[in-house]
Order: sequence, then C-alpha cells, then structure tokens
Amino acid sequence: MPHPKRRHSSTRRDKRRTHDKAQLPQLAKCPSTGTIHVYHRAYYVDGDLYYKGKQVMEGAKA
Repeated sequence: MPHPKRRHSSTRRDKRRTHDKAQLPQLAKCPSTGTIHVYHRAYYVDGDLYYKGKQVMEGAKA
C-alpha cells in the first residue's frame, strides 16, 4: 500500500474531521397526541402505533 511522502498538517487533519461530531436526533411534537417523538419514525402511545400524527395500528385489547 502506498504511504504518504510528507506528513499532513494538523489543520488539514482537523478540516477532514469537522463532520465527524455526534448530533442530537431531531424531535417533534405530535399534533394529535402531544407526545414528543423522533422525526420520520413511528411511535407508540398507550399501545397504539402513530405515524405523522395519524393512528396507523391499534394496540391489542387485553
């Protein structure tokens, strides 16, 4: 494998690493139930499955 002929500077290394930081997930509030959930993900409220503020699936009745 080829090896670099000269050492890369710390500035060049740091420029490459600028996008490597961790990010917090985007959160949204459901307009129908008022719960906080992650964007573009289905979420459960009292056993019922919701997506985009609409009930997608009913929970099992016990």
